[in-house]
Amino acid sequence: MPIKIPNDLPARSVLEAEGVMVMLEAQAVRQDIRPMRIGLLNLMPNKVKTETQFARLLGASPLQVELTLVKMTNHVPRNTPADHILSFYRDWEDVQAEKFDGFIVTGAPVETMAFDQVTYWDELRRVFDWTQTNVHGCFNICWGAQAAVHHFHGVPKHGLPQKKFGVYRHRIVEPASPYLRGFSDDFTIPVSRWTENRREDLPAASGMKVLMESDDAGLCLLEDAGHRSLHMFNHVEYDTDTLGDEYFRDVAAGKAIALPYDYFPGNDPERRPQNRWRSHAHLLFGNWINQLYQTTPYDLGDIGKG
Repeated sequence: MPIKIPNDLPARSVLEAEGVMVMLEAQAVRQDIRPMRIGLLNLMPNKVKTETQFARLLGASPLQVELTLVKMTNHVPRNTPADHILSFYRDWEDVQAEKFDGFIVTGAPVETMAFDQVTYWDELRRVFDWTQTNVHGCFNICWGAQAAVHHFHGVPKHGLPQKKFGVYRHRIVEPASPYLRGFSDDFTIPVSRWTENRREDLPAASGMKVLMESDDAGLCLLEDAGHRSLHMFNHVEYDTDTLGDEYFRDVAAGKAIALPYDYFPGNDPERRPQNRWRSHAHLLFGNWINQLYQTTPYDLGDIGKG
């Protein structure tokens, strides 16, 4: 089945060119099925690229997915045109009476700040609490994952002496997890962060389970069954060129930045990198959506009850 997104969203032409099936509203209403409602709280500065990255992964599902783009109510994005935000995004306060099968909270360029110094921290805490009554399952990414485990479990984040930046090998810790069906024993995932969460800080009583980790990059994916959430500290959704874009942006700004680890062939930034994580990104999101589908109530109104 295709993904249903606004007709004029820039991601549409990109996805259609890649062969992802995208449907119009008129097509959606002709199908006598309830679509999976997925909300995307997009905290990333380049909202258009981030929309496309997640829509690509959600659109690969055999289920019909309806994507709702959400923003923090009083935070004004500085890197996205105002008309794009007005055309395609809804304030969280305007959707908080609604129910969603799934909800994604992205990363944000605020990870070196204390949580309570982030201008929208209080509202984000309300969002996390709201997901426990209005969302069947959450997928929190990078800083969004750090924020969620801090909010629900008090887990701290730790600053790193230098940015963990590159493509790192990871391994499966829980091979029986339904979220990891079909995964290889060894795979790579992009990492781009100045902070980390540590296994020893996870409260024993939290019920959280480590699903993926890396010897070099640390924790990667946690299952938080008590809050019906996955917490992904890295960027499996990244495009092939995303790490390169970050590197060249910092170089152009005169910032001290090392080459992303194991990313450019031969460590030559003039050579185009190869995407070695795309298949696992699709697999992970496909497994997540399948788990939502298998367990979510048919009646959206029943989400959050019991």
